[in-house]
Amino acid sequence: MSEPARAVPPSRPPLEVRVGSATNALEPIPGAQRSLAAGPAQWAALLVIAGAAAAADQLTKLVVAGALELGGSVQVLGPLSIHRVRNTGIAFGLFSDATSVVIALTTIAIAALVVFFARSGRRHPLLPVAVGLVLGGSISNLVDRLRLGHVTDFLDFDYWPAFNLADTFIVVGVGLLFLSFVAADRTSASVGTSPLSRF
Repeated sequence: MSEPARAVPPSRPPLEVRVGSATNALEPIPGAQRSLAAGPAQWAALLVIAGAAAAADQLTKLVVAGALELGGSVQVLGPLSIHRVRNTGIAFGLFSDATSVVIALTTIAIAALVVFFARSGRRHPLLPVAVGLVLGGSISNLVDRLRLGHVTDFLDFDYWPAFNLADTFIVVGVGLLFLSFVAADRTSASVGTSPLSRF
């Protein structure tokens, strides 16, 4: 006598692990599908900050050029003085005799920053500020080199080469860029997925 057929239990669907949620808080979205590319809000913030940085740098250079002769200096406070000098190179006078090389390197750096921001602008809320400051300062100095063949430096501390406002924006922007990377990496480690931005 044959044995009765055994009932085959229905197969369970594979477990799907989803991270995060959609903007309407109803439809879950896997973390791997979240785009870090810059959106309209990030681009708008970048353009405002970069434009403001470039405008501020150009304005201060015009004021200094109108108030001081080349080489002229005015003591401000302590070691700080306003000292108008020309710089055909980059920081600390490097590449002072290779303006074309400086222009090429600056153009490449600006293009690389724009591509990076286009791909990762949502990675952290600080990125539009950081990249905007670096771009604004770099573009302002690049415009001077293309137009005049040099940049005007005027912020002078004792025992430190003179610099301008654009250089300050670049240094601050690079620092914020580093902080945004660190913060984004910590967020990624804490949630076990790619860093997400609420910007």
